[in-house]
Amino acid sequence: MSLEKITELLNKQKLVEGMVHSQNMPRQALLETIVHRQHRAELQNLLNKLPAGEIGNIFETLSIEDAKCLWKQVPEARENDILWEVSDALREQLVGSREPGFSESQMNAFELIDGRLQQIPITCRKDLERIRPIWIDLLNATQAERTYLGEHFGLDLPDPGAATDLEVSSRFHVEENNEIHLHSNFLLDREGNSRSVPVAFILRDGILFSVRNEELPVFRLQRRRARTQSGYVSDCNDLLLDLYGADVEYSADSLEDIYDTLGKVGRQVLSETMSDEEAAGVLADIAKEEDLNGRIRSNILDTQRALSFLMRCKILLQSQFDYAKQILRDIESLNSHTAFLFDKINFLMDATIGFISINQNRRVSQLTVFGMVFMPINILAGMGGMSEFSMMTQGTPWPIAYGLFIVGMGLIGWGTYVALKHFESRKMKKTVKADLVTKVV
Repeated sequence: MSLEKITELLNKQKLVEGMVHSQNMPRQALLETIVHRQHRAELQNLLNKLPAGEIGNIFETLSIEDAKCLWKQVPEARENDILWEVSDALREQLVGSREPGFSESQMNAFELIDGRLQQIPITCRKDLERIRPIWIDLLNATQAERTYLGEHFGLDLPDPGAATDLEVSSRFHVEENNEIHLHSNFLLDREGNSRSVPVAFILRDGILFSVRNEELPVFRLQRRRARTQSGYVSDCNDLLLDLYGADVEYSADSLEDIYDTLGKVGRQVLSETMSDEEAAGVLADIAKEEDLNGRIRSNILDTQRALSFLMRCKILLQSQFDYAKQILRDIESLNSHTAFLFDKINFLMDATIGFISINQNRRVSQLTVFGMVFMPINILAGMGGMSEFSMMTQGTPWPIAYGLFIVGMGLIGWGTYVALKHFESRKMKKTVKADLVTKVV
């Protein structure tokens, strides 16, 4: 449908331009400009709605004349993406020797030189032919870039977002060509927006390929360590284990932040009083920390499964095997911390809800006391409004009669209030005495 529409617009543009050129009309240049702008706007609107892959297929189908005409309407910001989608022969006819380029944020290649990782800038496809990397890290790479890199190194690079749709049992597997595939979740703990970011790993011919759609602190830390510390890594297996180990460290730091937050919340919950507004804020903080704690537990369990899979693959050296076992021990210790935090969160949640219940009971108790105090007063007030009261006080000036009546109502209300307080006091003493007897027994 898109190909037919674009072909129709190109043919219409050539037809109208031919008619304008063949006729000698006044203001011919103005009319030609208007027609050209109209068709160009229609083509650009259609191209803006299409993905780069579909546009590349359209270019491959068109004749070279139409392809060159259509290329003029492609926005400059999308030229690089579309060049990835067309063949080398067509690209040379459209733009000459220009090649689609990589941006630093999309691909990082690392070589091991003198025991340190050295980042190799990749600006075009030819740069890949001059490097011998042990790690290639893809960030926000397009499908065309992943396809080209996969063809260059002889593998299929997946979309990390689609990898999370796989069954859990399919996220760690070995292909027939001895490629090792791992799809793991890494924690991204940002203020008010913590989440799990999927990352796809592939081990092939001594190279670690990592594909992700978001920047992660763990990867920045790994790059800095490997660049500054000599002998920190020796091969791609070391890199992968260090990434998992750094993820466990990052999770531990996030757990410490949860401890600090829950400590502040606990001091507020264990105070003598708490308003409903304060309780609502505490519940929101507790819910946020509970979500982060659950996410940490899920991620470290995922890391635990990945490390166990690598150990079963028998590709690790003895030192790497021991390091993986140490990471697994760290994960076990973190599991106990997450379990403790779940218990603490439940306690604080129950305590906060208890404060809300206490506040509600206090308000209900106050309303009950007011009702009990004013009930006899209301009865007397009703009696005072009857005609019999006027007959009973006949001959007595009404200010004196009603004044005494008001004083009587006040005394009755005060007496009712004192009686209720005395009853509550006796009930409290009996409860305390029963508790002491129970403790002594």
